[in-house]
Amino acid sequence: MTLQIDIWSDIACPWCLIGKRRFDRALAAFPHRDQVSVTYRSFQLDPSLPESWNGRETDYLAQVKGLDPEQVRQMLAQVSTVAAEEGLHYDFDALVVANSLKAHRLLHAARRADGGAAGASVAARLKEALLTGHFERGLDIGDDDALAALAVEAGLPEAAAREALTDPALDRAVQEDVAAARRLGIQGVPFYVLDGRYGISGAQPTEAFEQALEQVWAETHPLVGLGGAAPACGPEGCDV
Repeated sequence: MTLQIDIWSDIACPWCLIGKRRFDRALAAFPHRDQVSVTYRSFQLDPSLPESWNGRETDYLAQVKGLDPEQVRQMLAQVSTVAAEEGLHYDFDALVVANSLKAHRLLHAARRADGGAAGASVAARLKEALLTGHFERGLDIGDDDALAALAVEAGLPEAAAREALTDPALDRAVQEDVAAARRLGIQGVPFYVLDGRYGISGAQPTEAFEQALEQVWAETHPLVGLGGAAPACGPEGCDV
């Protein structure tokens, strides 16, 4: 029986990439990883953001979110330090502030192309490319050409990628994910749901993901004893 894991995240969320690195490491070490299916689901931190916003990330957080500029700089520096510990190189000065809706459309198109396949799927590769492109490479996730190029690299045909960028049906798919998050009470990302019942909030340490995988697997795949009683040995000695 496959263990289903649903991950709500946004391309514009720096902790989502850090969390992805940690979760991926935990999953790679999980003995039953081939029986785990991961689905990336959409969440938008700021759906009102224009396709492209003229300004740096520090300006956006300070002006639009009403945060103190110095506080923003300290916060981004701290996030960059944590990201570096995961082998990531965030460049907030080069980051292009943009609405993530088009990127989510592409992810849904990739999910359809996968047909529910697990493992190194088109959707998994695209998710990684979108996050690293946004935070490390300064790519504009509101630009059609940049998005199409990332989709092609991930394995989605260019024609399908271009069509997805303006497909209203994919907008509905994005909103269905957002509505599902709301029903579950998810208010921030990343958020991980294991087996539809167990929730993990935030970019937890790798060890926390490892423990969660082991615990949920044990609860959903209980050991069934076969045969009757027979002599055995234990900590207190052996049966006679």
